Amino acid sequence: MEFIGCRQSRANPVTRKPNLAAHRRSEDTTDYRAPRLCPQRIVFDESNDFTNHGGVLSNGTSNSSSLAGKRIIVMGGTAGLGLSAAKAFVAAGARVLAIGRQPENVATAQHALGSAALVVTGDATKPETAVTAVAQAVSTWGGLDGLYHVAGGSGRRWGDGPLHELTDEGWDATLNLNLTSMFYSNRAAVRQFLAQGSGGSVLNLSSVLGFSPSPEFFATHAYAAAKAAIIGLTKTGAAHYAAHNIRFNVLAPALVETPMAQRAANDAAILAFIKTKQPLDGGRIGQPADLDAAAVYFLSDAAKFTTGQVLAVDGGWSVSEGR
Repeated sequence: MEFIGCRQSRANPVTRKPNLAAHRRSEDTTDYRAPRLCPQRIVFDESNDFTNHGGVLSNGTSNSSSLAGKRIIVMGGTAGLGLSAAKAFVAAGARVLAIGRQPENVATAQHALGSAALVVTGDATKPETAVTAVAQAVSTWGGLDGLYHVAGGSGRRWGDGPLHELTDEGWDATLNLNLTSMFYSNRAAVRQFLAQGSGGSVLNLSSVLGFSPSPEFFATHAYAAAKAAIIGLTKTGAAHYAAHNIRFNVLAPALVETPMAQRAANDAAILAFIKTKQPLDGGRIGQPADLDAAAVYFLSDAAKFTTGQVLAVDGGWSVSEGR
């Protein structure tokens, strides 16, 4: 298995091996003997760098302990929406394993998240990444309580676009990045939840483009198809695993200012459109922190009676015409 920029060094020796037996179902023939993810740091303590500031986060919101003791994986947790959520999870008392593909983002995220988090380099489109991440969480903290799958992105560079222009490569690459990666992480998490017998929470990131298209400015049809499919897989998972107390939910943002959104964020025509399409709070592009409270809710016990839901945190996109 290959992790971009990932090396095992003597400075960070692996001192514990995952108990992989707990991950296997009797009918599963997958070889789980994958190498461990390579952490930037693997020292943990019970302190929380985000809870020692008078109970207030840097964005001014109240700090709670609604995730106290929770063990959460954030797939795609080293930049943008994922990193913002990982910070919120740590602030709410969780221990977080954040996974990202770019080594420079991994180092930055580890510094931002502090000792309550383990940040590792890995490619979400590889099936072994999720398996190994779950094993890492279990070996470090003794179990897993939640997964937030954020990993994904635009397929424009491969040829995503309107259906008549969409290339085979664009279709395959966009679905692999957005949908297949989500399948891998959800499967690995559910297998662990079933092995633990303690339930769990899965939160997947979709997009309003999966159900509320924008043909003039956001005509990337493979991306829209992938985001719609994320909702479908989440809902069928919610139905199938509810009896096991495993919850599945979706967050669906509109345009949010992230590294992926720079094309739109720097286009004057799109910004004018967003002013009326996302009219809340003066009409603006969303910020990653706009989704944090909802993400904390879905992964907390406050949402223990909530599953199969799609929450659009979209500034009013879904109910506004835009012009």
